[in-house]
Amino acid sequence: MTLSRAVGKFVLALGLLLALAGGSAQAASLQTIGTGFDEPIFVTSDPGNPNRLFVVEREGRIVEVAGDSRTVFADLRGVVGCGNGCGGERGLLSIALSPDFDTSGRLFVDYAEDPEPGDIHVGELNPTGGLRNLLTIPHPDESNHNGGQLQFGPEGNLFVSTGDGGGEDDQHHNAQNLSSLLGKILRIGINPSGALPYTVPAGNPFAAPAPYDTIWAYGLRNPFRFSFDRGGSGLWIGDVGQSAREEIDFAPAPGLGAGFNFGWNCEEGSVAGPGDDEGCAGAAADAFVGPVFDYPHSDPGDGGASGCAVIGGYVSRDPGVTELYGRYIYGDLCVNKIRSFSPAQPLATDRSEGLQISNLNSFGEDSCGRLYAISGSGAVYRIVGAGPTTCPTAATPSLSPSFVGIRALRRRVKKNRRALLTAYVSPCKGRQGDPVTLWRGRKKLGTRHFDRVCTARFRPRISRRSSFRVTVKANATYVAAISRKLTVKIKKRHRHHR
Repeated sequence: MTLSRAVGKFVLALGLLLALAGGSAQAASLQTIGTGFDEPIFVTSDPGNPNRLFVVEREGRIVEVAGDSRTVFADLRGVVGCGNGCGGERGLLSIALSPDFDTSGRLFVDYAEDPEPGDIHVGELNPTGGLRNLLTIPHPDESNHNGGQLQFGPEGNLFVSTGDGGGEDDQHHNAQNLSSLLGKILRIGINPSGALPYTVPAGNPFAAPAPYDTIWAYGLRNPFRFSFDRGGSGLWIGDVGQSAREEIDFAPAPGLGAGFNFGWNCEEGSVAGPGDDEGCAGAAADAFVGPVFDYPHSDPGDGGASGCAVIGGYVSRDPGVTELYGRYIYGDLCVNKIRSFSPAQPLATDRSEGLQISNLNSFGEDSCGRLYAISGSGAVYRIVGAGPTTCPTAATPSLSPSFVGIRALRRRVKKNRRALLTAYVSPCKGRQGDPVTLWRGRKKLGTRHFDRVCTARFRPRISRRSSFRVTVKANATYVAAISRKLTVKIKKRHRHHR
């Protein structure tokens, strides 16, 4: 049995189970969450609070939405670099909040910088607003096909999608090349201590020099959006096609597609591709994992799917939208209609949901499983059923007290010289790598991270008598803390008489 057929049989069996579990149907509709966003391109939620949404704007802002309240959570426009609008398909493309976001405050961003050289970056945004680059992926030739999705997998690692580098026919020969990070799904581990940019998780399929050991799956053209089914079926990928077919790929759990080759540019969806890359000619029948669903660019009639750029979505797990429960939701940029199919029989069950959004460019999911659709023209919608979905409130973790202190090598220093201040915290266990911030009065002077013995050093310049404190935020184990005040004075000059 070929790999493609094995995947197809798995999908069929899974979908039949879902169909048997279905209940009474209720028509879905769109509820407006907000309008007037500046080119929104992604939405997600706080892992511990599904009503706290984060809307990503392409030029670099992350907007927090809670009910009728809207605030700018982070402004990365200066980093993303889209001065007068993002060129091509560049910009801030998605974010992923750390599973421990409510205690660590960490989230991760994916952006394609603009203007040139247009590299793709995966970065970590910490609670103090600092952005640390984790991974840089060269993308020097074209402004399109950047991929752009970040998603934490069910095993806790961060997955990243990249496009093939742009242009036509994968002209830069990246998708089939395991010495390129383009045209791939990557997987990296996030180091809780923050000591390393990223780690390579055990189980990554390719024993290659860094950074190519981060490759998880390959042979993709532009996997702009992918998702993990909350129900546990596996990884779903919407891969934007070229001139013939738009495709949706599936990698079942528990393997989640480790080492899969999805075929581009040897294949485009279910038909032959335009490529002449090494390995295309004479490839074995099971060399590539074919799509579970694809559709043409021209209208096939009878209400069938068509378009020019698939927008991958999610398997709906919102119990309040029974009409869609267990179905895979997707759309197309050029058609603006939300469609769905059952994983049991994608071709036989594909249908339009009668929901239309102008400039449909992304879907999103909150931590309660509710789904969202985004218009690049400025609106964010929630897909709802006849009644509201009740989302449980996450229990507040029980945290232990912590103590943070500050000491100085010398309490008196010469004017305009630097003092050596050391912050420390107790208990130390579980605090290594945590951020600690130095304050002079109400002014924040900087942030460091605790080392292996839970100390961190600061060297502020002293021009006058100054009082300092240090603060630490709560983490998964300990509560936040603030130190006592430490005063550093100016050392007086002594006059010498002859």
